[in-house]
Amino acid sequence: MNPRINKVRKSISARKRSRGISNSDSNKNSFTPFPLEEEEKHGYFPIFTDSGTPKRNKSRLVSGFILKGILSSILFLGTALLLQTHSEVLQKPKIVASSLLTNEFPFAKVNQWYQDTLGEPLALTPKGDKEISKNSTLALPVSGNISESFQSNGEGVLISPDEPSAISVLREGVIIFAGNDPETNKTIVVQHADGSKSTYGFLSSMNVHLYEFVDDNQVIGKFVPSNASKSVYFAIEKNEEYVDPVQVIEVNDRS
Repeated sequence: MNPRINKVRKSISARKRSRGISNSDSNKNSFTPFPLEEEEKHGYFPIFTDSGTPKRNKSRLVSGFILKGILSSILFLGTALLLQTHSEVLQKPKIVASSLLTNEFPFAKVNQWYQDTLGEPLALTPKGDKEISKNSTLALPVSGNISESFQSNGEGVLISPDEPSAISVLREGVIIFAGNDPETNKTIVVQHADGSKSTYGFLSSMNVHLYEFVDDNQVIGKFVPSNASKSVYFAIEKNEEYVDPVQVIEVNDRS
């Protein structure tokens, strides 16, 4: 063996003895490497998982719900106290709060502004296939005889079709109600950009959903005459007052 190597080994052993470290102790204190992860064996970086993350996420989720609940309660109680307070200082905020709670949000007007600005309707709901009536002018939602006039009830008209018919919306707008009404059963209410609303009742089926945008003359439902239901209810409301639908359509035709 090379004399230099022997000399180096003897020198190392002498230094260890002088420090009081034996070869067995040095082996005991040597660092044991971690086993290779499966990813490292194939040349990728190892993936480390944090076992505490799910708990922290769950804790944050619960804390978020609690905070939202507290803020909602404060907002509700604050609004209730504001509406019942008779102080002159709070009269203006009271009027504003009351207006926000009682007036409907102008979905159709906002949608019209969005369409005029960006060139397409605001997507409040997913787009689907729309059936459009061939009639391009303002007309009654269904063809048939008027069995009850506006003068009879002061709210709307009853139209009696002779056969199963599609119900078309008066003009474009946003659906603000689509469901069962205590008086007119299956009913759809459409809010229009000018602030008016049109109502379609006693329907056999409905093709639209709440907050859906509808085009001019779009088919929104079906009506099938039966012994229990022979007429479709149709009404127009403007400035919180009912107007005669027949007159509205006649005025539009003349113009």
